[in-house]
Amino acid sequence: METKVNYALVGGFVLLLGAVLIGGVLWLASGGAFQKKYDRYLAVEEESVAGLNLNAPVKYNGVDVGKVEDIRLDTSNPARVNLLFAIERGTPIKVDTVAMLKTQGITGIVYVELSGGAPNAPLLRAAAGARYPVIDTRPSLSARLENVLTNVLAKLDSTSNSINALLSEENRAAFQSVLKNTAQASAHMEAVVERIGRSASAVERMGNAVAKTSASATKTVDAVGSDVKHFSTQTLPELERLLGELNDLTISLRRLSEQTERDPRGLLFGRKPVPAGPGETEAKP
Repeated sequence: METKVNYALVGGFVLLLGAVLIGGVLWLASGGAFQKKYDRYLAVEEESVAGLNLNAPVKYNGVDVGKVEDIRLDTSNPARVNLLFAIERGTPIKVDTVAMLKTQGITGIVYVELSGGAPNAPLLRAAAGARYPVIDTRPSLSARLENVLTNVLAKLDSTSNSINALLSEENRAAFQSVLKNTAQASAHMEAVVERIGRSASAVERMGNAVAKTSASATKTVDAVGSDVKHFSTQTLPELERLLGELNDLTISLRRLSEQTERDPRGLLFGRKPVPAGPGETEAKP
């Protein structure tokens, strides 16, 4: 007895098994039960993003944490480029986290480097009415070098213009005049230096003369001091004695003058005897 095969059942089983196989492959390809979840963040660059491609890595201090999901020009301001990042959920993107474009090694592959984020800083949240949180950006190294070179070239151009203005015909003539006047002043300076030398010699001689005069004055003062000492110890007492005798002589002359006024004859005939008192005998001459 032959067994009948149900081809419809076999076909359905094959289709079901194929669908399960395809679904499993897709599920495994998408990460399966370990599929990562991402949060979206927006960054606004104000420089060229040449070399940055979709799915370019986003690194936080060198660690892969996501990818660039969209690159779009800001229609309201063409000088800005909006970058949309898909960053692994749980990555500590904080209010002071910044994004910067970097180039990887010698390959020139451009990626996004996140840095910053103080331990106590709060997590970055979307502003009211905004769809995504916005990460601040910093200029890349190439942009900073470009700005520095631009400033240096501008300063070099300004310096070149200043040098050209300094070396104009009028300024060169003025400079030659200054050099000529300097040479003349140097020639006069030699004569002035010579005069100063002579004046210094004269001042030195004057100083020597003053020193000699000072020594002579010192000797004179010493001699005067000796004379004053001799005068005070010997001459002054003798002078005092003479003055005393002169005073006595003056007193005697005064008395003689008064006596002469009272009895002028007495100067010629001598003093008149004094009359004797009662009971006294008159003295004979």
